[in-house]
Amino acid sequence: MDETITATGLPPAFPDHTQLPDEDGTFVKNFQEHPQSIILTDSIGPVVERLHPDGQYAIGQDCGIYWRETDPPERGAEAPDWFYIPNVPATLDGFRRSYVLWPEHMAPFIALEFASGNGEEERDGTPLSVAADGTTTKPGKFWVYERIIRIPYYGIYEMRTGNLEVYHLIDFVYRKMEPNERGHYPIPVLDVELGLWEGSYQNQELLWLRWWDSQGNLLLTGSEQVEIERALVEQERERVAQERERAEQERERAEQERERAEQKRERAEQAERKVTQLAERLRAMGIDPDAED
Repeated sequence: MDETITATGLPPAFPDHTQLPDEDGTFVKNFQEHPQSIILTDSIGPVVERLHPDGQYAIGQDCGIYWRETDPPERGAEAPDWFYIPNVPATLDGFRRSYVLWPEHMAPFIALEFASGNGEEERDGTPLSVAADGTTTKPGKFWVYERIIRIPYYGIYEMRTGNLEVYHLIDFVYRKMEPNERGHYPIPVLDVELGLWEGSYQNQELLWLRWWDSQGNLLLTGSEQVEIERALVEQERERVAQERERAEQERERAEQERERAEQKRERAEQAERKVTQLAERLRAMGIDPDAED
């Protein structure tokens, strides 16, 4: 007897990034968050491009990282202000709405939070708990990054106070890092350091979270590199102009020396002609000018 199977009985497939929300209805908390993300992404570009010549890396800015399936879906996601994930494609089917851990299995290597307040939310280590009725409470962000996603480096920057804390995951526990002699936090795998830089960026004079190389050289944004190259071109133009001016001055001095030598030669010739004329006049008078006394 033939039977037709009409249902497999399998649970529904896990949703992917195209099926999960890419926003939670909140908005950026201050005017500094967006440029802060840009300055980090722009300046570290050459570093990650060198590490990933195949282009297999992704950088997220205030994007969701889904670590569990919940209802509503947003309860199972965290959205770091900035994060870098190695060895994954930057886009899936031409774009990314969010980053979903269960199909890709690669945790971000570093996540950064720009705290508008005192950093209490970013340091929240409240674990996930399940009530008797099966409902769960939302765990703290610090706990999720440390215990579930296991992000190797986690930085908390309090933008109003300028306080920066960086944690390193060691033996599955976050250890607070101590800055080096430059006040920076080394990230050896990337061969960079993370620290604070005071200056103007996008018309805002602030303490900005920035990257340096392992020798302490600031990693520049594209616009800063252009400004430096423009300054170098202007310096070279001024140097060439100065060299041209010096060469012209040398030419003028040489011309003046030539003129003085010509004048000296002419005076000598005039003196010689006078001597000759005098000698001829003496001979006309019967006197030999060459005779010895």
